[in-house]
Amino acid sequence: MRIPRRKGAVGMPSRRAQVAAVFALAALLGVSVLYDSAHIAASLRRHGAGPRAYAKLSSSDDAAAVVSSAAREEEASSAAAVAAVEAVSAHAPPAKGADSAPVEGTDRPDDPPPHQQQEAKKAEAEAEAAAAKPGATAGSSSQDAPLIEEVVQGGGGAGHGGALEQRHEGTCDLYKGSWVYDESRAPIYKESGCSFLTEQVTCMRNGRRDDDYQKWRWQPDGCDLPKFDAKLLLEKLRNKRLMFVGDSLNRNQWESMVCLVQAEAPWDKKSLVKNGSLNVFHLQEYNATVEFYWAPFLVESNSDDPDIHSISDRMIKPTSIAKHAANWQGVDYLIFNTYIWWMNTPQMKTVHGGSFSRKHVKYDEIERVVAYRKVLKTWSRWVEAHIDPKRTTVLFMSVSPVHMQSEGWGSPNAVKCFSETQPAINYTKKLEVGTDWDLFTTAQRVTRSMKKVPVHFINITALSEIRKDAHTSVHTLRQGKLLTAEQKANPRKFADCIHWCLPGVPDTWNEFVYGHIVSSTPQQQMPEDQPHR
Repeated sequence: MRIPRRKGAVGMPSRRAQVAAVFALAALLGVSVLYDSAHIAASLRRHGAGPRAYAKLSSSDDAAAVVSSAAREEEASSAAAVAAVEAVSAHAPPAKGADSAPVEGTDRPDDPPPHQQQEAKKAEAEAEAAAAKPGATAGSSSQDAPLIEEVVQGGGGAGHGGALEQRHEGTCDLYKGSWVYDESRAPIYKESGCSFLTEQVTCMRNGRRDDDYQKWRWQPDGCDLPKFDAKLLLEKLRNKRLMFVGDSLNRNQWESMVCLVQAEAPWDKKSLVKNGSLNVFHLQEYNATVEFYWAPFLVESNSDDPDIHSISDRMIKPTSIAKHAANWQGVDYLIFNTYIWWMNTPQMKTVHGGSFSRKHVKYDEIERVVAYRKVLKTWSRWVEAHIDPKRTTVLFMSVSPVHMQSEGWGSPNAVKCFSETQPAINYTKKLEVGTDWDLFTTAQRVTRSMKKVPVHFINITALSEIRKDAHTSVHTLRQGKLLTAEQKANPRKFADCIHWCLPGVPDTWNEFVYGHIVSSTPQQQMPEDQPHR
C-alpha cells in the first residue's frame, strides 16, 4: 500500500526557506567579517601595532590588503555554509524548479590553481620589467637586478639608530618605497640651527615661503630606515675620516652630513677649514672629520679649480687619477659621485697628455657614456689597487636627477621646478625628467663588477626624481651672489633645479649612508661565503 508523503507541520518552514535562511546567515557573517577586519586593521594603523602598522600616507596598499583578506574570509565562510547546506540536503535533492540561493562569485569562472596563478603573475612581472625604463620610478626594475641590501641584525635596532628594522625576514630593497609626509620626524635638523650651511642651499633664509619640502621622509616598502643617531654615528667615526669626493651634488650632501652631526659637539670643539679642493669639518671630542674633496669628474679635468670652474668647453684626462687620488689615501669612509658635469654636451672631449692650459689642446671627442665608462674603469682600478677593504668602506652615489623639463611630470606650462611645492606622488605615468639612465647603468655595473674591494651603490636616482619640489630654484646664489628680485622674476633663466635645499633630500641620502656605516661588519669578520656587493 502506498503511503502518501506527509505535509509539513503547521509553522515548520519549507526546505527552500531553510536553504535561503542559511545563505542569508552566511552573507551576514561575511559582511560582519569584512567590517571587523577593516576595523581591526584601522585600529592597528592608529596604534602602531602589527607587522605592517607603519603609516604610508600616500599609498592604498594596506587598505587593499585588508579588503582582500576580508573578502577571502567572507568567501571561506560562505563556502562553509554552502557545504553545510549541501550535507543536510544530500539525502533529499531539491524539488524540480527550486533554485539554490545565489552565492557571490559563483557566476565567474573558477580561478586557476595556485601554481598557475604564480606563473601568470611571474610572467606579467617579467613583461612589465622588460617594458620599463630602468629606474624610472622608485622601485622599478633596471637592466641589472635591483640592489637588495641584506638587513643586518644587531647594532641597536631601529629607533636607536642601529641596524635596519626588518618587517619581513630575508632582504629589503631600501630604494623601493614612497615619500611620506611626516612632521613628527622630518626635518632631522633646522636650517637656522646649522650655521655651516652655505647661502646656496638655505632656501628659507633666501626667501622661500613654504617649508613642506623639509617634512617628507623616505619609507621603504619592506623595512624602516634606522632613526638617525648622530652620537652613534660619531662613535663609529671616532678617530676616523669620512670623505665625500665628487661634484657640487656631493658637496650638497657633505653639507647635509655636517649639519646632521654638528649639534653633538660644543661650539668651541668643532671647526671648518677650507683649503682649495679640500674642505674639512673637524669634531675635536671624537677626533673625527667629515670632509669634501672637489673632483667633478674624479679624473683630471679643466674644471678642477674649486672656485673657477664654470667652463663650457669641458675636457678630461680619462686615465689620469693619481693627482686627485693622493688626497683619498688613508680615509676610512669614501663616498664618490660624478654626474652633473657630464650633462653639458652629448659628447666629451678627452685629452691623453699635456696641459689643459695650452692654446691648442689636442683632444678626441667621444660619446658621453663611453667616456664615462673609461673614467669609472680608471677609478675602479685605482680603488682595487690602493684601498684596503679591511680598513676602508667605499660607497658610490648614483646620479642625482635634475628637474628642468616640467612636461616630464605632467606640467607642460610650468617653468622648470619653479613654484613646485609638492613631490610628484600623484603622477601615474613614468617620470621623464631627463635623467641619463645609460650613465646610471654604467656606474651600477662597474661598481658591481668590483670583487676585491666591495662598493656599496647608493641608488638615490628614482626616489629623488619624485622630489621636484625640493630644489633651490630661485632661492639661491648665482656667481657667488644671491639672486636679485629681477633675477628671481625670471625663473626660466635663473632657477636652479639641480641643487637641493637643506634641510631636504640629501638628508635622506645620508640616512642610507648612515645605515651602511652603523650596520656594517668589518670585512675580516664576515663569513667567507657572504656575498660582497
